[in-house]
Amino acid sequence: MALDPAKREALMQRVDAIEDCYEFLLSYAAQGRVADGSSGPGSQIRGYLEAAEEALRDIAQVMRDCFIAGDAKAQEAYGPFVALIEDDAKKSRATIKLVLAQKGISSQLADNFNNTINVRALLTDVFLIDETLKTAARLEAGPQ
Repeated sequence: MALDPAKREALMQRVDAIEDCYEFLLSYAAQGRVADGSSGPGSQIRGYLEAAEEALRDIAQVMRDCFIAGDAKAQEAYGPFVALIEDDAKKSRATIKLVLAQKGISSQLADNFNNTINVRALLTDVFLIDETLKTAARLEAGPQ
């Protein structure tokens, strides 16, 4: 199945924002910070969380647009996974909002966030989407 490049890019931007947030929070968690600060990594953590929350807001619809777009066969293949992503995204957004509501974000809070079951499930989903998009791009490009 050939994917529309603009729709693929829209989905990739969301995947990248979520993966970037996860990686930043892993690094932040390892720093042993008591709370986020006004400079350095502490000042960046909220930006990564906000970008991930925004990316999750409509990721299921972007996936529908990218993979399904009125194709009954694609709906059968991708529809259940999109529904799963929608549920995992909703749960992860709630978790992000909880973290953002805190006055300070410590390394321990970042570590606990990354280790919640709903965030882990979402990350596994996102890693699968990422590889699906990369594989589709390689197949469309043909033999090198």
